[in-house]
Amino acid sequence: MIEIRPFASLGHANHGWLDAHHHFSFADYWNPARQNFGALRVWNDDHIAAQSGFPPHPHKDMEIITYVRQGAITHKDNQGNVGRTAAGDVQVMSAGTGIVHAEYNVEQEATEIFQIWVEPARKGLPPRWENRQFPKASQEGTLRPLASGRPEHRDAAPIIANATLYAGTLTPGQETTHVLEPGRRAYIVSARGQFSVNGQVAQARDGVAISAESLVTLRAIDEAEILLLDLP
Repeated sequence: MIEIRPFASLGHANHGWLDAHHHFSFADYWNPARQNFGALRVWNDDHIAAQSGFPPHPHKDMEIITYVRQGAITHKDNQGNVGRTAAGDVQVMSAGTGIVHAEYNVEQEATEIFQIWVEPARKGLPPRWENRQFPKASQEGTLRPLASGRPEHRDAAPIIANATLYAGTLTPGQETTHVLEPGRRAYIVSARGQFSVNGQVAQARDGVAISAESLVTLRAIDEAEILLLDLP
């Protein structure tokens, strides 16, 4: 089953410094049909103005993945972690027993990110944060694991969840496939470019929810930068 959720149907909140679109119920956006998708709780599409950002705020027992699409985001938390994550790279945060962090765009241009929250496989663990760089060339024509809780994905940033975030860049007409194990599902978003999923066309920044499928075939119609989250 493939459900395409058009970008125009997402929740939306424009705070001036932050222009946010919500794939799932979040903050003041409430949609009982879009509370979660399996272990996926949040997929936010955020446009953050230059020299602005999220002031310190707490999280607990959530795996938070940030994929930077444009610009860069700078992180600081009460565990002593400080880091800058640039376009194409990811940062991961296991909130665990509790963490307070701030996320700022200190650049001279707008920053665009996907922020993805996945429910943890285990709660009450110590909090942690890290970021990793992923050269674009390593994602050309294929889906590369960027963040994962699966032991075979040793080069991916680790999360405490039975889930994997993949990213790939495809040229027009290029295809790649992904196998979904029994009982697994996928949520797919293109950061840029029109593409098809098993023959169904989706636009950039649409959400594509997939369940009860064994093989996912992605085909780029435009130059496409595609993210796929495989999860229970």
